[in-house]
Amino acid sequence: MTRLTRRSFTALAGASLGAIATAPLARPALAQAKPKLVVIGGGPGGGTLARYVQKDAAGAIEVTLVEPATQFTTCFFSNIYVGGYRTFESITHGYDKVKREGVNVIHEAAASIDRARREVVLSGGRRLAYDRLAVAPGIDIKFDSVPGYSEQAAEVMPHAWKPGAQTRLLTAKLNALKDGDQIVMVAPPNPYRCPPGPYERVSMFAHVLKAKGFKNARIVVIDPKPAFSKQKLFMQGWEKHYPGMIEWQDPKMHGGLKSVDAATNTVKTDLAEYKAALVNVIPAQMAGRIARDSGLANASGFCPIDSASMKSTIDANVFVVGDASIAGDMPKSAFSANSQAKVAAMTIRGELTNARTFPARYANTCWSLIETDDDIFVGGTYEPGDGKIKQVTSIISQDNEPADLRKRNYAASVDWYTGIVVDIFG
Repeated sequence: MTRLTRRSFTALAGASLGAIATAPLARPALAQAKPKLVVIGGGPGGGTLARYVQKDAAGAIEVTLVEPATQFTTCFFSNIYVGGYRTFESITHGYDKVKREGVNVIHEAAASIDRARREVVLSGGRRLAYDRLAVAPGIDIKFDSVPGYSEQAAEVMPHAWKPGAQTRLLTAKLNALKDGDQIVMVAPPNPYRCPPGPYERVSMFAHVLKAKGFKNARIVVIDPKPAFSKQKLFMQGWEKHYPGMIEWQDPKMHGGLKSVDAATNTVKTDLAEYKAALVNVIPAQMAGRIARDSGLANASGFCPIDSASMKSTIDANVFVVGDASIAGDMPKSAFSANSQAKVAAMTIRGELTNARTFPARYANTCWSLIETDDDIFVGGTYEPGDGKIKQVTSIISQDNEPADLRKRNYAASVDWYTGIVVDIFG
């Protein structure tokens, strides 16, 4: 696999996405009426896709975005909120600019998709006809993947892997801890949203406890995986900033998760039973309900796609972008969803207006904050290959990097957040 410098990676990723965004336009294929695009889900995938088609088709396509929430809280950067670096308001965004740009935004849930009639049925019963449909519902939580866990238990043992009220609950519980209290995290199995996310969250837990001067707090991570993203870098950071506070257990050590009990706030493994003041359970995940109920997912619970277009391999009129898709080597991240959305937007515009298209190129970057001004980085570029989206270049933070470089990583992540928010919400 080719290695890149940070500078060349950023240039390559920007160039590939820029080519997609600036493809020339053509007249609508259906001269008698505008072709219709309906987008389900207003997050990094759906919001970006709707805006790019609206902008680049210059009004030649009627774009409707179906998103029940009037305010969208981002899961990305929610760990930074948990750590006290951001306000909740700073990770929450509305759709006023999207509407002003000409996208028809409907704040109502999509109840079902009638693929035979090419219609989306809204929760109130209204039907939206489409020529192309983009589905970007994110993930749903498999509550029963953790013995003893449930939607009700999540009100005591928050997962906070879908943003909003759960994020606030987790943060409130963290801030209520006393010195000597124990935190237990149950990490998720693959595949899941944001591979380094649980371990950045552990870092933010530790940051808050350390900032309060706690000397006896302990964080135990029960992981079903034998390894995790950026593991060496995280563990070096934990030892440097939080010595003795964090214990990560792989399956060989804990022997298997037996159960969680919200009534007693306990977690049981083969190794031990843990009584904790805060339990953060992050279960297995699957594509959002609307994608599964519409027959767009396979036995894995996620949606197979064509690697050159993000088109569903089950229905040629439907595109699936973001966490719900099976995107080969690409991780489930906001950056990935945003990148995939631009490829899908280009393809949809090409099909509906006979516009020129270009070969698909994708990019992803994940930053993770370990402690103030100590941020680590992993990235890659991708293209179709071997029947999937295949990674072709990679870059990752190195051991013992200069402090100013790690500080610049955090600044870069903040700049990226600002940029992607504009891409999604205008």
